[in-house]
Amino acid sequence: QVQLVESGGGLVQAGGSLRLSCAASGIIFSIGTMGWYRQAPGKQRELVAGFTSAGSTNYADSVKGRFTIARDNAKNTVYLQMNSLKPEDTAVYYCNAVVLSDRSSPYNVYWGQGTQVTVSS
Repeated sequence: QVQLVESGGGLVQAGGSLRLSCAASGIIFSIGTMGWYRQAPGKQRELVAGFTSAGSTNYADSVKGRFTIARDNAKNTVYLQMNSLKPEDTAVYYCNAVVLSDRSSPYNVYWGQGTQVTVSS
């Protein structure tokens, strides 16, 4: 089993910054993709930013230029630096990882418990 533990959410004023962290632990042979999604009330969960299996990054158009994703492979951790936050960034942010636990097993998808980010106007 693999656990994803998130931290760093909170309440911030518009224009402010927050940094989210997500650490993966458990039986991990390799991590394919890892990134952040968010879900606002009444909306579908959407990709915010993530690393592909090739190591490149993807960003939602709405966060390009404001958010930066980074990773520490030695710690199986990804970070999301969020700058110039807007009220429309308010959502529950979820960490997601696709993990291979051993060579003979398929990749499995894991989600964190979610962390609330609230941006006040």
